[in-house]
Amino acid sequence: MSGLRITRGRLVDLAVAVVVGVIVLLAAVADGRAGPVDCALIAVGSLALAGHRTAPRVVLAVTTGSLLAAVVHAGPASSLAVPVVGAVHTASRTGHRGTAAAAAAVFLGGYVAAGSAGSDVSREALLLAGWFLCAVVTGLADRNWQAYLRQTEQRALEAERTREEAALRRAGEERLRIARELHDSLTHSISIVKLQAGVAVHLARKRGEEVPPALLAIQEASGEAMRELRATLEVLRTDEPTGTPALLVERARAAGLAVELTVTGEERPLAATVDRAMYRIVQEALTNAARHAGPAKVTVQLIYGEVELTIGVEDDGAADPAGPPTPGIGLTGMRERVTALGGTLHAAPRAEGGFAVRARLPLGETA
Repeated sequence: MSGLRITRGRLVDLAVAVVVGVIVLLAAVADGRAGPVDCALIAVGSLALAGHRTAPRVVLAVTTGSLLAAVVHAGPASSLAVPVVGAVHTASRTGHRGTAAAAAAVFLGGYVAAGSAGSDVSREALLLAGWFLCAVVTGLADRNWQAYLRQTEQRALEAERTREEAALRRAGEERLRIARELHDSLTHSISIVKLQAGVAVHLARKRGEEVPPALLAIQEASGEAMRELRATLEVLRTDEPTGTPALLVERARAAGLAVELTVTGEERPLAATVDRAMYRIVQEALTNAARHAGPAKVTVQLIYGEVELTIGVEDDGAADPAGPPTPGIGLTGMRERVTALGGTLHAAPRAEGGFAVRARLPLGETA
């Protein structure tokens, strides 16, 4: 789904660039500036706008240079500034407002120099200066609005996760309460039934009497009930993960995330605490990648060493190496689990882009 959205967005960008190019070319034809060189420069500068999402500064340089060359070759015309205004806006929206302002100043300077310094050119230059100023301001406003939307979405996700954590905590407390009640009441009653039935069977056999089948059935049923009740209490008192990292990877793939799992070393059963920590770390890292990495490729690596288990989850998503992550509930809980086992955790953006989680857990005794 993310790949479809990206393809659709690029098609829309290309369509907008073509429309802008056609409008500027028609305006050039109407002004009598439709020479082959002019048309080529207009086409290059306009079509370059299609790549503003991936390389806004390159697009700004190509568009400004091409349209400025058209102004110098064919003479000043305000219509030739339309693609440059678009490039300035997109560069400002991506945070390059200084570069955008410099490109606008260069274009305006060339525009004035290419004219005869008459009043018409001066008025057009002032009008274009207003256009460029609006492009820079609207780009900044759009950038701030997108940042606000991302922060709002992040707060909503954190609030949802907090509610989920609280619900899970309340569910765990309720399970423990039910387990205590069952242990204190039902276990006691069944134990007495089993004990009395056993005493009755023993006395009957001691006296040489035939043990009634109903009494034997009561003794057997009470023993089976005790075994089942103990198993139920064990389930209620534990909070073990229901799955493996391989199952988590399969679920992530089914949700549309490109994930690869690599296991190195001798895979073997682990202590319950280490196994639970491994499961939760992989689960949280995949959840964060699905929420924040965008259309990224994720690799999950489990390295079984002699004395420690290394867990690595990396993606090539949209994380910025210059911006450290804000510790949320997930990362904090992950770090607490690792620290409690005496391990180490590194969770930060990668230098080449994306995000990496790497945990080292002492194995201790195996299961």
